[in-house]
Amino acid sequence: MWGMTRPLPAQNPASSREHVWTAVAAGLIALVPIADLFVPDNVHLAHTLVLPVALIAVFVGPRRATFTAVLAVLALVAAGAERMTLISESVLVQLLCLMLLSALLVAVSHMLDRRRQELVGLRRVSEAVLRPLPQRAGPVSIASAYRAAEIGSPVGGDLYAVARTADSTRLLIGDVRGKGAASVADTELVLGAFRAAAHRQSPLPELVASLEGSVRWGLNEPGDAAAGDAAERFVTAAVVEIPDDEPYVHVVSCGHLPPLLFHEGSVTALDATDPAPPLGLGALADGGYTPTTFPFEPGDRLLVYTDGVTEARDGKGEFYPLLERAAAWTGHLPDAMVRAVTSELRAHAAAGLNDDMAVVALRRDEPRPAVVPEAVAVTG
Repeated sequence: MWGMTRPLPAQNPASSREHVWTAVAAGLIALVPIADLFVPDNVHLAHTLVLPVALIAVFVGPRRATFTAVLAVLALVAAGAERMTLISESVLVQLLCLMLLSALLVAVSHMLDRRRQELVGLRRVSEAVLRPLPQRAGPVSIASAYRAAEIGSPVGGDLYAVARTADSTRLLIGDVRGKGAASVADTELVLGAFRAAAHRQSPLPELVASLEGSVRWGLNEPGDAAAGDAAERFVTAAVVEIPDDEPYVHVVSCGHLPPLLFHEGSVTALDATDPAPPLGLGALADGGYTPTTFPFEPGDRLLVYTDGVTEARDGKGEFYPLLERAAAWTGHLPDAMVRAVTSELRAHAAAGLNDDMAVVALRRDEPRPAVVPEAVAVTG
């Protein structure tokens, strides 16, 4: 159509980097037989040909690494032919060593490429499984942070989700036993069950009972390779419900850490009066699921978290003192509170966090004034 410009396709940065590394490797390989013309006979450059193969193997992939290895071998053959030493014992040993090292590098490249593909697939799964939380749900402002323990993995065994009903906001935070990629399937199971049931108008105890049934069935599903270990698989969780028009918060704790309530300059741990067993172990529950109700007024904030926060250790092996540190955040909004937690955790566990970590901060906002339409004067 006239007057319209079709945008140019975006260039893939990864593809550009691969071209750069390939060009560097090709230049290094071409340099060896050329430099051989000018260096003394007692100087050998053959060992440098393994460097471009290693670069391509690590930064590009196995196919180009194989091609680069072939070019490196041909360059060594050309250098030997220039000096008339191609069939000498020294050159033959160099050729054999180069081929063996190249084969090893190509094998390593195959493993790295497989790992990269696994991470790409895991990222795609995480986009569907662990969705970003909204910044607002009803009268509640929300901020969150998440970190998987396994390096490069976007999702692990910690989980959170928010759902809206007609008159309340519901939040799930949980921690699957285990960590890293091995717990992703259980994470997906719990989140799927919550999203399927949380938006319904069923009372909170029924919601948690539904979660328990779905999780227990999923962990014992026939054909699951880990089904025989179902007794060792469970999910600690807390389900929080914040009614829109009531200054309260209802909490059902299934073996999870207590939320922290920030109210008028003080911080309180909201310990449930009747905690239930973790999800998946509901057969141990005696009387179902009883929510504990706490005041939650406009301006109050709530911090929910997993044990990746409280069990982070410093160099002396001491746990991160969350409740003690939280006293300094009584004036923080959710975004600032989450930033404070994550920055202090990094400083506390300078050697690195060894567990999945999830933290969510919520604030009940002041009710918005109703918009009253202006009176319209009608004249006869």
